Amino acid sequence: MTDILLSTLNARYIHASLGLRYLLANMGELQPRTRIIEFTLEPWPSDIAEALLAHDPKIIGFGVYIWNIEQTTRLVKLLKAIKPELCIVLGGPEISYEWQEQEIFNYADHIIPGQADLLFSELCQQVLDSNRPEKVYNAPPPPLNQITLPYACYSDEDIANRVLYVEASRGCPFKCEFCLSALDKTSWGFNLELFLAAMEQLFERGARHFKFVDRTFNLDNKTTLAILQFFLDRIDSGLFLHFEIIPDRLPEALKEILPRFPAGSLQFEIGIQSFNPEVQALISRKQNNTKTRENLIWLNNNTHAHIHADLIIGLPGESLKSFAEGFDQLVSLGTHEIQVGILKRLRGTPIIRHIDGFDMRYNPNPPYDILSNNQLTFSQLQQLNRFARYWDMIANSGRFKQTLPLLLGDSPYGRFAQLSHWLYQTTQQVHRIALKRLFDLLYEAMTDELAINPDDAKAALEQDFAQAKIKGLPQFLQAPQQSGQTETKQPGKHQSRQMRHLG
Repeated sequence: MTDILLSTLNARYIHASLGLRYLLANMGELQPRTRIIEFTLEPWPSDIAEALLAHDPKIIGFGVYIWNIEQTTRLVKLLKAIKPELCIVLGGPEISYEWQEQEIFNYADHIIPGQADLLFSELCQQVLDSNRPEKVYNAPPPPLNQITLPYACYSDEDIANRVLYVEASRGCPFKCEFCLSALDKTSWGFNLELFLAAMEQLFERGARHFKFVDRTFNLDNKTTLAILQFFLDRIDSGLFLHFEIIPDRLPEALKEILPRFPAGSLQFEIGIQSFNPEVQALISRKQNNTKTRENLIWLNNNTHAHIHADLIIGLPGESLKSFAEGFDQLVSLGTHEIQVGILKRLRGTPIIRHIDGFDMRYNPNPPYDILSNNQLTFSQLQQLNRFARYWDMIANSGRFKQTLPLLLGDSPYGRFAQLSHWLYQTTQQVHRIALKRLFDLLYEAMTDELAINPDDAKAALEQDFAQAKIKGLPQFLQAPQQSGQTETKQPGKHQSRQMRHLG
């Protein structure tokens, strides 16, 4: 029997919840009575409920996020139907703002809006002592020096098989209105000595994959350099570090240390979001575009870091033309990966102030993505959604390194949008396209739709296919039939597309 369970539904098994481990680390005297049990989105709610109730808990705390709110709501309703006396406590971003509008709020006994590191154990003690607190148990940001770091709560299985999320700081001094960090007053750092000691313990246990969730890793130059030097002193072939950095801040001290990291060890996530100064001003985003471009070029030319840059579709004031120009700029800067995201109205974010002025219409269901505004119709946003998914499939996958320059030519957005439209018209699919079939589709699109020389298209695709290590050959690489064999009439272009719809 475990009195208190900490649980969440992760998007994938490889993700290990940092929030749950903070709660466990700070349970104090209740820690021996507390256990983490994580799930993914795949199991049926009834199976998850059975697994949780097998421990006969008195309290279950759930982390609620944009990706799991619908499944967690069904699960909580089910748990309360089976065991009404069970105390359900909710926390996380989806229950920290506008919770009155959430169906799940009606089924919870208590919610903790905000950072619950220290207050969750306090609430649990009151519940176990039969002193029920208020339903809404507000949690102001706790002093970081009072929080027990959570990294000892990563299990050996986590270290061997999952992404380890870590943070050297919380908060963000910037006010970008699409982001929950816009609500922060500033950025706070954990005690650097204690943090690095925890990283040393993880490293000694075999951890080699560290994903920093700090919003502004390169904000404090002294801390940034100390952390980078810590890992550089322990560099080995398996070390991989992910940081989110401010694009227009790259001081000389950083430029001295970054080139010393070997290939495959560094990944930088860089939020560009928009290159349009008017859009940046509308959403309170401060960004020096000239310095950003210079820094991206420098990183690409002087380091081995993998550059992952973000752009957002649907920001107020951003037309299709403006987005396309920003996308083309980012491609020209040699960015390794461009994450094309659709604007979401996260609960609590100030982006809501633009709803009337720009006719911003959002999906009422998670993930609350933009459906249309005064610059983009619903149909255009649907096409952009498909553009983003095909871009992930083809460009961000890294499988088409030789083919991609041919696809993009001298007009990356325009040509890839043309390809995206053709792919959807041909397949009516935006996922689950078999890789071998994708090679055939690209060959057909390149030669028929994009007017690329067939020999050039075949040569590039053939090189990429050789790296894919797939059994068999796509049709465009198969040898033509020998004379004397029975010839099968090939379907015409229109008939071929109909057959693909049925396949």
